[in-house]
Amino acid sequence: MDLGLKGRKVLITGGSQGIGLACARGFLAEGCDVAIAARDQKKIDDAIASLRDAGPGKITGKSIDLSQRGAADRLADAFPDTDILVNNAGAIPIGDIFEVDEERWRAAWDLKVFGYINLTRAMYRHMKGKAPKAIVNVVGTGGEKAQWRYACGTPANIALYGLTKAMGGRSIDDGIRIVAVSPGAVETERWRNLHKKRARDKFGTDENWREILSDDQPLKRAASPEEVANVVVFMASDRASWVSAEVVTVDGGRLHRENWF
Repeated sequence: MDLGLKGRKVLITGGSQGIGLACARGFLAEGCDVAIAARDQKKIDDAIASLRDAGPGKITGKSIDLSQRGAADRLADAFPDTDILVNNAGAIPIGDIFEVDEERWRAAWDLKVFGYINLTRAMYRHMKGKAPKAIVNVVGTGGEKAQWRYACGTPANIALYGLTKAMGGRSIDDGIRIVAVSPGAVETERWRNLHKKRARDKFGTDENWREILSDDQPLKRAASPEEVANVVVFMASDRASWVSAEVVTVDGGRLHRENWF
C-alpha cells in the first residue's frame, strides 16, 4: 500500500535505537526526509550510518537532551517544516514506589512526560494551519494495566494518553492529527537486558533467558521494533486521516489475554 508519504519531513525523538530507529527506517522507505534526535551523538552517527540505504529520503540527526529546559523549543525551531512528529524519547524505570526514588522519578518524567508535552507545544506552533500534519506519541500499555512494580511508568503513560486525547480532539481543526501508539513488550536491547538479568537471578546464567518469558505473552515473544514502527508510520499517514485523539494498542492481544488457571 502506498501511504502517500513521499517528501514529508519527519522528526523522531529517541530515534537512534529501538522503536525510534525502526520508525526512521520505515519513514525513509516511504520516501520521507527524516531527522532523528537523541542525547548520544555516537549513537546518532551509528544510526545514520545504518540508515543510509533505507530509502530515497534524506537522514539527518541532532544531539539534544529534551529533559532540559528550553530544549524542546530549540529542537522545534531547528526543524520548523516538520510534517510528522514522533515523540518517542525516554524510558521509565521499573520498580515500585519505594524502589524508584524521587530523583530517578523526576528524571524519567522530565524526559518522557514533560519532553512529550514541551515538544508537542513547541511543534504545534509551527504546524498549526498547515495541514496535513501529525503528531504520534509512542507510549506504552503500562497506562492501561496498572502494576505495583511499575509505579513510575503507569501514571506517566496515563498522563500521555490524556495529553493525546485532550489535544487530539481539537487539534484536527488546526490541521494536526494527534494520536498515540501504545506497545506492549518490545524486543529492544533494554528489554533483552532486563530478562537476561532475571535469568541470571533465577538460573545463574543468561544463556537460556527466553525460558523465563511468561506463558501469557502471545507466542511467547515480544514485538519486534518494526512491528510497532509499521503502525506508527500508518497512523502518521493520510490513510489514517480521520483518526485523532485515539490510542492504538500494539501488544499481540496480551491485555485481553485471560489466565484461567
